[in-house]
Parts: sequence; C-alpha cells; structure tokens
Amino acid sequence: MRIVLVGPPGAGKGTQAAYLAKNLGIPHISTGDLFRANISQGTPLGVEAQSYMKAGQLVPDSVTIGMAEDRMRQADAEGGFLLDGFPRNVAQAEALDAFLKADGIELDAVLDLEVPEDEVVKRIAGRRICRNDSAHVFHVTYNAPKTEGVCDACGGELYQRDDDTEETVRKRLAVYHTETEPIIDYYRAQNLVATISALGKVDEVTTKAMDALKK
Repeated sequence: MRIVLVGPPGAGKGTQAAYLAKNLGIPHISTGDLFRANISQGTPLGVEAQSYMKAGQLVPDSVTIGMAEDRMRQADAEGGFLLDGFPRNVAQAEALDAFLKADGIELDAVLDLEVPEDEVVKRIAGRRICRNDSAHVFHVTYNAPKTEGVCDACGGELYQRDDDTEETVRKRLAVYHTETEPIIDYYRAQNLVATISALGKVDEVTTKAMDALKK
C-alpha cells in the first residue's frame, strides 16, 4: 500500500506511522528522517538543505520533493510506503502525483488524523522535559511526575520547551491550517481520504486506522 498520513501537530502522526508501517510491512518515510539522513550523509540535497537552514530560510519545496522521490525509489519502497510529513502543501502533493504517475502507480489512501485544536494545545503545552536527559518526558495531565517540576527518574529539573508553549503551538496550528490542511481537500477530490479520530489510546487509534484502510 502507498499511504499519506496527515494531521495537525500533536495528533500522534509519528507514533501511528511507526505502528501502521510495521503492521503493513512497508517503510515509514518521515520528512524529519529524510532531512537528517541527507544532511548526515552529505548528499547534494542535504548540503543544499543545510545551507538554507543555516541562513534561517525555509527549505524550498524542490529540495524536499527531491529527497522524498529519492527515498521512494529505494528497493524497500517498491511494494509501498507510508509518508509522514510529506506532502506538506498542495504543490508537494501535485509533485507526488506526477512522480507516481510517471511510474504508473498511485496512492491507495490518505489517512487524516483528526484532533480538536484545544486537545492539541493541551497535549503539547502540557509536556515537560528533563534537563538532564531529554528522553525523560512527562505531562502535567497524562503522565505527571510524583513531585511537580522534578524528574522521577533522576531528580533533574523539568521544563517546558519554547516550542511547546501555548502561543507557539497555536502559531504552528495556524501554519498547518493554511499550508497543509488544503491537501485534505485536494485528495478528497480523488476519493482517497479516510478521516479518523486520533483521540483515545494509541492502540485504539491504530485499530481505527487499520479498519479505515481495509475499507
């Protein structure tokens, strides 16, 4: 299967993508992984991307599209893939369609993970990270430490990342609504979209997603 996963920040796309890709036996291709791999390997696209990032500029669609296309050409993606974070806008979606069409293949489904905006803010703004070890993550509501502001594992100070403040989260949501959400209508016109609620336990959401794909 060839699947695109869409949803706002805080919808749990990365978690669901990993579970779905494993269940379906296809590679999970995330934009973050693509950038990290290309930059660490010093590929021409990675060097180009890094030059924009160092200058504090947005990486052009052409670079992101090039990285995605290179990854989809790899042998393990011949039988399908799950895209997470790509396409991010309609221009990228159109480029993906053109790439697939050139190979005589097409997408099977676009999974739209739906989460109310206030829940997204609650999920992200409630996160607290340990200053000693960023792998120690807590949440003021869903996974509160025994002592407020103190890491259960090592006693380190817990803090809220700048990216996790409510103001920043709402700005990220505004960007999502403006840039990424329009691809849902783009794919809906192709009768590819299955919208599922991303509320509930991780395994419950995965089951809903698998059921939607079977349909």
